[in-house]
Amino acid sequence: MMVGAFFWGGLADKVGRKQSLLICMSVNGFFAFLSSFVQGYGFFLFCRLLSGFGIGGAIPIVFSYFAEVLAREKRGEHLSWLCMFWMIGGIYASAMAWAIIPHYGWSFSMGSAYQFHSWRVFVIVCALPCVCSVVALTFMPESPRFLLEAGKHDEAWMILKLIHDTNMRARGQPEKVFTVNRIKIPKQIDELIEIESDTGTWYRRCFVRIHTELYGIWLTFMRCFNYPVKENTIKLTIVWFTLSFGYYGLSVWFPDVIKHLQSDEYALLIRNVPREKYANFSINFTMENQIHTGMEYYNGRFLGVKFKSVTFKDSVFKACTFEDVTSVNTYFKNCTFIDTVFDHTDFEQYKFIDSEFQNCSFFHNKTGCQITFDDDYSAYWIYFVNFLGTLAVLPGNIVSALLMDRIGRLTMLGGSMVLSGISCFFLWFGTSESMMIGMLCLYNGLTISAWNSLDVVTVELYPTDRRATGFGFLNALCKAAAVLGNLIFGSLVSITKAIPILLASTVLVCGGLVGLRLPDTQTQVLM
Repeated sequence: MMVGAFFWGGLADKVGRKQSLLICMSVNGFFAFLSSFVQGYGFFLFCRLLSGFGIGGAIPIVFSYFAEVLAREKRGEHLSWLCMFWMIGGIYASAMAWAIIPHYGWSFSMGSAYQFHSWRVFVIVCALPCVCSVVALTFMPESPRFLLEAGKHDEAWMILKLIHDTNMRARGQPEKVFTVNRIKIPKQIDELIEIESDTGTWYRRCFVRIHTELYGIWLTFMRCFNYPVKENTIKLTIVWFTLSFGYYGLSVWFPDVIKHLQSDEYALLIRNVPREKYANFSINFTMENQIHTGMEYYNGRFLGVKFKSVTFKDSVFKACTFEDVTSVNTYFKNCTFIDTVFDHTDFEQYKFIDSEFQNCSFFHNKTGCQITFDDDYSAYWIYFVNFLGTLAVLPGNIVSALLMDRIGRLTMLGGSMVLSGISCFFLWFGTSESMMIGMLCLYNGLTISAWNSLDVVTVELYPTDRRATGFGFLNALCKAAAVLGNLIFGSLVSITKAIPILLASTVLVCGGLVGLRLPDTQTQVLM
């Protein structure tokens, strides 16, 4: 997504908003669908990589595209409503994950070579909005501002006339005539490409074309650091980085802290089974949250047993049988197995730590993931917390859309980031799962106004010839900051609360103060 945001954003300033958006969304949709059916893990990652490369261009292009057909008076409000669809997409994805992935009965297999599980259905469902977008985009016009910038004033005139006539009919004034007072001078077409199209081999022409486009994207990017937008680019870089670092860093930290609290609470309920000998027995029930130390089992049968968070230490199993057994977080540490049979079990090698086997047999080992949500109900929290966190931004979206053109972009940007930084200090009091979920919802609700206003300000500060490039660069920087935040905050989950809280508060408040120094674009006509 980071690479895609920079590449597609730059390409949109070269070949057009609509064409670039169609290509990048098609790339995302194709590889998203393909990733649902591939079987190899490496190939799956490769498909997701290319899918991310495609979707990375969506945000910088769609904001530039939409902003360039909006009236100044309502531009901030309508761009904020556009931001709301990020939340709607998040709700859709988390709701579909919650509804689809737990249904393990939806899976089927064709021998051992091809398996299709419920999570693959979820991947397909998540790709459907992209396919719908591609179809809808084919009926949309190109941005008239881009066409004017490219010197295609006849096409721009037709699109503007269509917009004008549609608006006038909606207002009940169809008699008003669309007029043009002045037209921008067209840009000169790159003659190198025209010359190479008539001479040379096809691969030479292809190489020159690609090289020219990439070089043009780089030159457009470098112009983002020229007067008069240089200072704005530097300030926007700081704001984008700090907001992304703090937001995504805490977003990954919240669920991990909740999971850590669950683990601590679960660990307090562990049952330690003392040293004992068992002979000639049969077990067919679920064993959960137990530690067995120094046990001796002789001629025992474990039939259809589900082991959930069970650890066997320094134990001996002699002439035992494990049949149709599944396990979650179960390990055998320094155990000895003598004349033992394992039939239809999911005991893989990593579950036997420093263990010894003497005359043991393994038959029909289960492959793949055997965990179900009935066995591990805590996995529901992953989707539940994600769903609540996404839903919590709804009030912030509505407020930012209604107030964007009233209180101003900068007031909303700086105020939201400073309030988000202050809200981080309430995390000191998050000692339970419910409190942490409440803090997550509060934090997401406050930061969404900052994201919306930052998107609007970024679009309005760049001229048309570098708008998508600048937005793409800043969005790419956002992904880099998100990765950095995930790494740093994720490594501190089980160590301390102090560092993540202070770090997130500091970067958000500092970023908000820098955001207040940006020029006000509320009454500004797009350049």
